[in-house]
Amino acid sequence: MDKLNETTRAIMEERFGKDSLMALATAVDNVPFVRTVDACYKDGAFYVITYARSGKMQQIGKNPRVSLCGEWFTAAGIGVNLGYVGKKENAEIFAWLRERFTAWIDNGHNNFDDENTVILKIALTEGVLFRQGVRYEIDFS
Repeated sequence: MDKLNETTRAIMEERFGKDSLMALATAVDNVPFVRTVDACYKDGAFYVITYARSGKMQQIGKNPRVSLCGEWFTAAGIGVNLGYVGKKENAEIFAWLRERFTAWIDNGHNNFDDENTVILKIALTEGVLFRQGVRYEIDFS
Protein backbone atom coordinates (compact mmCIF):
# COMPACT_ATOMS: atom_id res chain seq x y z
CA MET A 1 0.00 0.00 0.00
CA ASP A 2 1.44 3.37 -1.03
CA LYS A 3 1.06 6.72 0.69
CA LEU A 4 -1.16 9.27 -1.03
CA ASN A 5 1.04 10.74 -3.78
CA GLU A 6 0.79 13.38 -6.50
CA THR A 7 -1.00 11.04 -8.91
CA THR A 8 -3.56 9.68 -6.47
CA ARG A 9 -4.07 13.10 -4.86
CA ALA A 10 -4.87 14.59 -8.28
CA ILE A 11 -7.30 11.77 -9.12
CA MET A 12 -9.08 12.12 -5.78
CA GLU A 13 -9.42 15.90 -6.10
CA GLU A 14 -10.58 15.69 -9.74
CA ARG A 15 -13.11 12.97 -9.09
CA PHE A 16 -14.39 13.84 -5.62
CA GLY A 17 -13.47 17.50 -4.98
CA LYS A 18 -17.04 18.38 -5.90
CA ASP A 19 -20.53 17.29 -4.86
CA SER A 20 -20.29 13.49 -5.01
CA LEU A 21 -22.82 10.84 -4.11
CA MET A 22 -21.15 8.25 -1.90
CA ALA A 23 -22.34 5.14 -0.09
CA LEU A 24 -21.46 5.53 3.59
CA ALA A 25 -21.41 2.42 5.80
CA THR A 26 -21.53 2.37 9.57
CA ALA A 27 -21.79 -0.58 11.96
CA VAL A 28 -23.04 -1.03 15.49
CA ASP A 29 -22.96 -4.38 17.32
CA ASN A 30 -21.83 -6.09 14.09
CA VAL A 31 -24.91 -4.83 12.24
CA PRO A 32 -24.02 -2.85 9.09
CA PHE A 33 -25.97 0.18 7.88
CA VAL A 34 -25.47 1.83 4.47
CA ARG A 35 -26.89 5.03 3.03
CA THR A 36 -26.12 7.49 0.24
CA VAL A 37 -24.68 10.86 1.25
CA ASP A 38 -23.56 13.98 -0.60
CA ALA A 39 -19.87 14.28 0.16
CA CYS A 40 -16.87 16.27 -0.96
CA TYR A 41 -13.17 15.34 -0.78
CA LYS A 42 -10.39 17.59 0.50
CA ASP A 43 -6.95 16.79 1.92
CA GLY A 44 -7.48 13.13 2.80
CA ALA A 45 -11.04 13.43 4.08
CA PHE A 46 -14.63 13.54 2.89
CA TYR A 47 -17.04 16.09 4.35
CA VAL A 48 -20.81 15.76 4.71
CA ILE A 49 -23.43 18.20 6.01
CA THR A 50 -25.87 16.21 8.10
CA TYR A 51 -28.09 16.19 11.17
CA ALA A 52 -26.55 15.36 14.54
CA ARG A 53 -29.55 13.24 15.58
CA SER A 54 -29.60 11.17 12.40
CA GLY A 55 -29.09 7.42 12.53
CA LYS A 56 -25.67 7.68 10.91
CA MET A 57 -24.41 10.17 13.49
CA GLN A 58 -25.79 8.11 16.36
CA GLN A 59 -24.05 5.03 14.93
CA ILE A 60 -20.77 6.92 14.42
CA GLY A 61 -21.02 8.10 18.03
CA LYS A 62 -20.98 4.44 19.09
CA ASN A 63 -18.42 3.26 16.52
CA PRO A 64 -16.52 5.90 14.52
CA ARG A 65 -15.03 3.38 12.06
CA VAL A 66 -16.80 3.82 8.71
CA SER A 67 -16.41 2.83 5.08
CA LEU A 68 -17.50 4.59 1.96
CA CYS A 69 -17.47 4.03 -1.75
CA GLY A 70 -18.08 6.01 -4.88
CA GLU A 71 -16.98 6.12 -8.49
CA TRP A 72 -14.34 3.35 -8.72
CA PHE A 73 -13.21 4.02 -5.13
CA THR A 74 -13.68 2.37 -1.76
CA ALA A 75 -12.14 3.35 1.56
CA ALA A 76 -12.15 3.02 5.32
CA GLY A 77 -11.91 5.90 7.74
CA ILE A 78 -12.89 7.49 11.01
CA GLY A 79 -16.06 9.59 11.29
CA VAL A 80 -15.67 12.78 13.32
CA ASN A 81 -18.51 15.15 14.20
CA LEU A 82 -17.03 18.64 13.72
CA GLY A 83 -20.14 20.15 15.28
CA TYR A 84 -22.51 22.90 14.25
CA VAL A 85 -21.93 24.31 10.76
CA GLY A 86 -22.19 27.83 12.19
CA LYS A 87 -19.32 27.44 14.67
CA LYS A 88 -16.46 29.85 14.09
CA GLU A 89 -14.05 26.90 13.76
CA ASN A 90 -16.15 25.51 10.88
CA ALA A 91 -16.45 28.78 8.90
CA GLU A 92 -13.76 27.93 6.33
CA ILE A 93 -14.84 24.34 5.64
CA PHE A 94 -18.52 25.32 5.63
CA ALA A 95 -17.87 28.09 3.05
CA TRP A 96 -15.98 25.56 0.93
CA LEU A 97 -18.84 23.03 1.21
CA ARG A 98 -21.45 25.69 0.45
CA GLU A 99 -19.69 26.40 -2.87
CA ARG A 100 -19.58 22.73 -3.82
CA PHE A 101 -23.15 21.99 -2.75
CA THR A 102 -24.61 25.15 -4.32
CA ALA A 103 -27.09 23.19 -6.51
CA TRP A 104 -29.08 21.97 -3.50
CA ILE A 105 -27.81 23.45 -0.24
CA ASP A 106 -30.48 26.17 0.03
CA ASN A 107 -33.44 24.05 -1.14
CA GLY A 108 -35.07 24.06 2.30
CA HIS A 109 -33.76 20.64 3.32
CA ASN A 110 -31.19 22.14 5.71
CA ASN A 111 -31.84 24.41 8.67
CA PHE A 112 -28.60 26.27 9.31
CA ASP A 113 -30.09 27.97 12.39
CA ASP A 114 -30.44 24.55 14.03
CA GLU A 115 -27.32 23.68 16.02
CA ASN A 116 -27.93 20.03 15.15
CA THR A 117 -26.94 20.76 11.54
CA VAL A 118 -23.35 19.57 11.65
CA ILE A 119 -20.36 18.73 9.52
CA LEU A 120 -19.24 15.12 9.44
CA LYS A 121 -15.58 14.63 8.57
CA ILE A 122 -14.56 11.20 7.36
CA ALA A 123 -10.79 11.06 7.86
CA LEU A 124 -9.63 8.38 5.45
CA THR A 125 -7.19 5.74 6.64
CA GLU A 126 -6.89 3.49 3.60
CA GLY A 127 -8.54 3.03 0.23
CA VAL A 128 -8.51 1.47 -3.21
CA LEU A 129 -8.87 3.68 -6.28
CA PHE A 130 -9.18 2.55 -9.89
CA ARG A 131 -8.42 4.64 -12.95
CA GLN A 132 -7.97 3.49 -16.54
CA GLY A 133 -7.37 -0.11 -15.49
CA VAL A 134 -4.81 0.80 -12.81
CA ARG A 135 -5.44 -0.13 -9.18
CA TYR A 136 -4.03 2.23 -6.55
CA GLU A 137 -3.93 1.06 -2.93
CA ILE A 138 -3.64 4.17 -0.79
CA ASP A 139 -2.50 4.69 2.79
CA PHE A 140 -4.03 8.04 3.83
CA SER A 141 -2.48 8.06 7.32
